[in-house]
Amino acid sequence: MPEPKRCAWVSSDPLYIAYHDQEWGVPIHDDRALFELLILEGAQAGLSWITILKKRAAYRQAFDHFDPEKVARYSDARIAQLLSNAGIVRNRLKLHSAVTNARSFLRVQEAFGTFDKYLWRFVDGKPLQPNRREGQALPARTKESDALSKDLVKRDFKFVGPAICYAFMQASGMVNDHLVTCFRWPQVTQPLNRAFK
Repeated sequence: MPEPKRCAWVSSDPLYIAYHDQEWGVPIHDDRALFELLILEGAQAGLSWITILKKRAAYRQAFDHFDPEKVARYSDARIAQLLSNAGIVRNRLKLHSAVTNARSFLRVQEAFGTFDKYLWRFVDGKPLQPNRREGQALPARTKESDALSKDLVKRDFKFVGPAICYAFMQASGMVNDHLVTCFRWPQVTQPLNRAFK
């Protein structure tokens, strides 16, 4: 059976293929999953996404399965412990930012009810559908990611520049950037109009 047509950025790594085929671009409305993705996208800064995917299981264990209430209470001693964990990216600034972001995340939940409600306002409650074609470069940022980044920074989030925010928006399904020739494009496109409530 021939391999299905995928987006051009997918490598031959089975982990990357599985991520593309099952997760990337699927709308996420679960706050814990959104928090995990936000922290992992920040950890990716300066690195490849496959590096983070290979460390995701270790991150989940190290970060209490991305429970924002637990991460928000991490002490300097806990950060020092994380710095010795070879399973994750051992960058002091990124680790401190995860704690800062957990605290900011909880404040957003308190203000909006859920992080999901806050987040999806930036795309008017439904995924953007740019209908990308082969040979068309994916943007590093958009006006929507610029707006999200600016607002997150205002709320004291760290490692949330416009490019990181756009990668986050792609991964969380806020934008469907699958190529129209990719086998996932129609699968991800079908539920778009009823994904947000």
